[in-house]
Amino acid sequence: MLYVIPDYYREFKCTADKCGDTCCAGWQIVIDSESRRRYWKEKGNYRKTLRSSIRWLRKTFRQDEEKRCAFLTEDNLCAMYQNLGAKSLCRTCRMYPRHIEVFENVRELSLSISCPEVAKLILSRKKKVTFISKEKGEEEEFKKFSPFLYSQLLDARGVMIDFLQNRNLPIVNRVVLCLGLAYDMQNRVDADRLFACGDITVRYRKQTHFSEAGRKSERFLNDVERQYNFARTMFEDLYRLELLKKEWDMLLQESEVRLFGGGVERYKNIMTEFKEWMDTEYKEDWRVQCEQLMVYFIFTYFCGAVYDERIFVNVQMAVAAVNVIWHLMAAAWLRNEKQLDMEDVVEIVYRYSRELEHSDKNLKLYWKMLERQEDLFR
Repeated sequence: MLYVIPDYYREFKCTADKCGDTCCAGWQIVIDSESRRRYWKEKGNYRKTLRSSIRWLRKTFRQDEEKRCAFLTEDNLCAMYQNLGAKSLCRTCRMYPRHIEVFENVRELSLSISCPEVAKLILSRKKKVTFISKEKGEEEEFKKFSPFLYSQLLDARGVMIDFLQNRNLPIVNRVVLCLGLAYDMQNRVDADRLFACGDITVRYRKQTHFSEAGRKSERFLNDVERQYNFARTMFEDLYRLELLKKEWDMLLQESEVRLFGGGVERYKNIMTEFKEWMDTEYKEDWRVQCEQLMVYFIFTYFCGAVYDERIFVNVQMAVAAVNVIWHLMAAAWLRNEKQLDMEDVVEIVYRYSRELEHSDKNLKLYWKMLERQEDLFR
């Protein structure tokens, strides 16, 4: 078995009650079958509290009216942990914010940016991310798995990450190259020409598309109305998703009014001034932060297309994410009297991730909506 992790994986440390938010509120925590059996068999003094705090048929922990877990104390610590120890936690609570993608003979481990500390870890990183591999355990075989498609996806993902980390190119050009590669690959797979995918990655590695990517990027950046329409559509699509926290809906509405309420010309003036401020006053480098977010999304989701052959939409999702985050940052900048810091950006990133990445229903619906969108950089 091959295990793969980003090089920052072991740097994460939970800040517990010192965290600015909590991972134990706002979403349902599903209990794995082994933990449920342990909880049912508990015979100690905590048994009654434990049993009454679980929805046994739904296989989740109970929540209060504010969607806080029944075990979450007022100081944001876990009462089960305090009474029964670390080994009492269910798999979800033990793992979070760690995430695992499962492939034949491969496990890819990552950290979820829905955790404020992980978002801060990734956004504050200046170095290019590398990935560490280690062989451990026995091999396995999946019945419904295409090793050849998986190898093609791995190659394509490697090329895209190389593009994203090429800091000699403008960040928009790097994004366009990733979209182009994924789009070409999707067309080959849809036409049942999987064996032709290898030619695509070879072509893109030779940098034959760099000039075209530059031209597409320039066309998009010069078309303010198109940027306005695309961004507004992204916001409208987000309203259609299952709402996990009411604060998210309020954030979207406020941001939409600030950015789009005055029409295209006002939007142009806001985004021009915001970009100038980011280039001169923002203490971090957004281009590097954007790179890190794109690498995060591509690494986490792209190879999952081995199961459904939905290649292009996984890159679309990454692009939509950084686009929405960028606009939420602009709205926060306006709200804060044209100031923005790392704490603001971290909050935007982890709130976005919590609404999108922790609801299978939201992810599936979002993919469908993205598939209906035009190619952003045609």
